[in-house]
Amino acid sequence: MAYEFRYERRIEFSDTDMAGIVHFANFFKFMEAAEHAFYLSLGFSVHDLMGGRVVTWPRVAAECRYRHPLRFEDLIEVHLLVKEKRRKSIRYLFLFHKVGEEPRCEYARGSITVVCAGQEAPGMPYKAIEIPEAIGSKIETAPEAVLAALEHEEK
Repeated sequence: MAYEFRYERRIEFSDTDMAGIVHFANFFKFMEAAEHAFYLSLGFSVHDLMGGRVVTWPRVAAECRYRHPLRFEDLIEVHLLVKEKRRKSIRYLFLFHKVGEEPRCEYARGSITVVCAGQEAPGMPYKAIEIPEAIGSKIETAPEAVLAALEHEEK
């Protein structure tokens, strides 16, 4: 079972604002891209057909704290950790670092809470459902010691 994933990407010119730094809203796009890559690495997608219904992951909460600016052409790593897993939801923690930078510096820290939702047929509303076993069996919460160390770093 997986509780973490590392996603790399280079900051593109279109990710930056007029000050030449990554626009705050793009951190949420980077978190979503890391989440999607995590799911693909486990054999499913953010929007999939399972057991005859569409299964997807709408967001119910999102936040990001910015510590240092990232700029055009920086190569970054988005480190995803599963902070909490419940019957119908998952809360992810995302840490942003520059690849290869020593000493390692945290540029931003975010979180997204997603709810597993199913749609029985096209046009029907999505409803919160229990995370299917085929997905839930592949994802676990990060060990408490790992999360505690990160909480200590944040202070």
